[in-house]
Amino acid sequence: MPIGPITMFAIYIVCWWVVLFAVLPVGTSREVHEPPTDGAQWGAPQTPNLKRKFITTTWVSALVWLLVMVLVYIGWMPLPDLAPPV
Repeated sequence: MPIGPITMFAIYIVCWWVVLFAVLPVGTSREVHEPPTDGAQWGAPQTPNLKRKFITTTWVSALVWLLVMVLVYIGWMPLPDLAPPV
């Protein structure tokens, strides 16, 4: 059963979000902060480096997506057939 491009894109989006939540805490430290005076949260990092984390998330999720697609195509991780019975 071939996989359509919409299904492939949906799998990539799921991989991207999972990798994003794994990458977000990377590079943050548990340093002691001064009490915020501008309405910021106590635990918010001074420099979150979101652009770098989004770029890292994109290429790592592409590798994860490629691995998932290989496992689907060789049959080790088959996708369910969700078509209604005829």
